Amino acid sequence: MSALTITYVGGPTALLEVAGLRLLTDPTFDPAGRRYNFGWGTSSRKLQGPALTPAELAPIDAVLLSHDHHDDNLDDAGRAMLPSVGSVITTPSGERRLGGNAIGLTPWSSTVLPAPDGTEVRITATPCRHGPPLSRPLVGEVVGFVLEWEGQRDGAVWITGDTVWFSGIPEVGGRFDVGTAIVHLGGVRFPVTGPARFTMNAAEAVRVADDFGIRTLVPIHYEGWKHFRQGRAAVEAAFREAGIEDRVRWPVAAQPLTLEV
Repeated sequence: MSALTITYVGGPTALLEVAGLRLLTDPTFDPAGRRYNFGWGTSSRKLQGPALTPAELAPIDAVLLSHDHHDDNLDDAGRAMLPSVGSVITTPSGERRLGGNAIGLTPWSSTVLPAPDGTEVRITATPCRHGPPLSRPLVGEVVGFVLEWEGQRDGAVWITGDTVWFSGIPEVGGRFDVGTAIVHLGGVRFPVTGPARFTMNAAEAVRVADDFGIRTLVPIHYEGWKHFRQGRAAVEAAFREAGIEDRVRWPVAAQPLTLEV
């Protein structure tokens, strides 16, 4: 088996190390305390700062950026570090906005990154719907990522990105044998949008685990912001009730978590 090491920074931000390749998800490094506007009357306050700084994580070969237009996925300090990384893999609209070293991928398109040991890591964009039906004109373009490389014995690694369960999610499971899912949770809602939800909740994570036959589920992006509506205690209770708690690995901030994949 090959190894994947995940070092959780906070929110959606984690360092993934594969065969010496260093990949950073959704960089968020601003300190806690500030309120951010997300558009259309929605906003939130950041409650928790990062566990590590960009300098402590450098060098970064590539950033896997699910979307660039919400500050809880790319904040000012995260944006400032982008020119220093090898490449930024994101959405086509994000590529246009960011320019420079950004590479835009539509769902199901791929790029390949060489690792220092010669391993090639294929990164394929996966579809997301970051809200209720017909919300894309409001919330913008978002992608997740599937990571594949030679030597995987336990299936591909999937980073869901900010999404709810919709028709594109089971299609990921149909196209890939996903063994490890890094799942954005939190059940995001805003007062102005009522019951509409913008990210997965625990019930949807359970559905991913069961429908995909996930061997390892790693929850992230469920804490540190006021707009999250389902914290760890509620998620853990749902996982216990569903009987999947033995497949869940909770990363501890700044402590590397190594998985055999």
